Amino acid sequence: MPRNLDLTSLRSFVAVAETGGVTRASGVLNLTQSAVSMQLKRLEDSVGLALLDRSGRSVALTSAGEQLLSYARRMLDLNDEAIGKMTDTAFEGDLVLGVPHDIVYPAIPQVLRRFAAEFPRIRVQLVSSFTRNLKELFARGEAHFILTTEDGCDQGGETLVRKPLVWIGAPGGSAWRERPLRLAFGNHCIFRAGAQAALDRAGVPWEMAVDTMSDRTIEATVSADLAVHAVIAGTEGPHVEVINHGGALPELTSQRINLYARPMVRSEVSDGMAGLIRQHFRMM
Repeated sequence: MPRNLDLTSLRSFVAVAETGGVTRASGVLNLTQSAVSMQLKRLEDSVGLALLDRSGRSVALTSAGEQLLSYARRMLDLNDEAIGKMTDTAFEGDLVLGVPHDIVYPAIPQVLRRFAAEFPRIRVQLVSSFTRNLKELFARGEAHFILTTEDGCDQGGETLVRKPLVWIGAPGGSAWRERPLRLAFGNHCIFRAGAQAALDRAGVPWEMAVDTMSDRTIEATVSADLAVHAVIAGTEGPHVEVINHGGALPELTSQRINLYARPMVRSEVSDGMAGLIRQHFRMM
């Protein structure tokens, strides 16, 4: 007789794989850690294979786990699509979400994926820009939700998390040792002035290597080890790394990630989006 994979266990397995651990996965799924662990054990028993390598300090997938992950994602996507098509006819419309370029990853793709599963008839338009632009967009009533990176938080906003800025550079790079220190920042980046001021206070000479409107240009320059940049801890991209400078560069200030939400006719939709955003950013 054919055996069936349990979708609930598969959902826990995918969450652990995507978040890197049982603790974070339990937060995403709104389950206890023991419940997630039990579902993982049930899934491993059903396939008769170890799916997770628990020998290290962090959870890693075994080769069997890597193979199952691809199937699990497709099965869950198909399940969510079917449930959404068959049951959710109440919520239709458009929703505009504004997010600064530098905090789109890693949270926003997960937020959009889960929101689409819960509200498949709501079309989400993602606008990525600088905090100043997004706040102007929100003030004009052209966005339902925006996320911002700020020193403080304006009236009506909600601080989701406060994280330090960190210096980033090319993996194994040496640009951070050069003097004057070469910087790569966008013209409207709110981290720019603070980073320059911190260098001035520390007596570290600097010059602008890149002065651009394009995040891609900054990423290319930094990953090529031609300059350094600063980001909120936990949001660094795949082609750069946090610089372990040992005090050669000044410590930077902390930044808030804030959420601003506009009331919507359908409170269930608004609460759903806001809840997912809170959940994923507070895991950082």
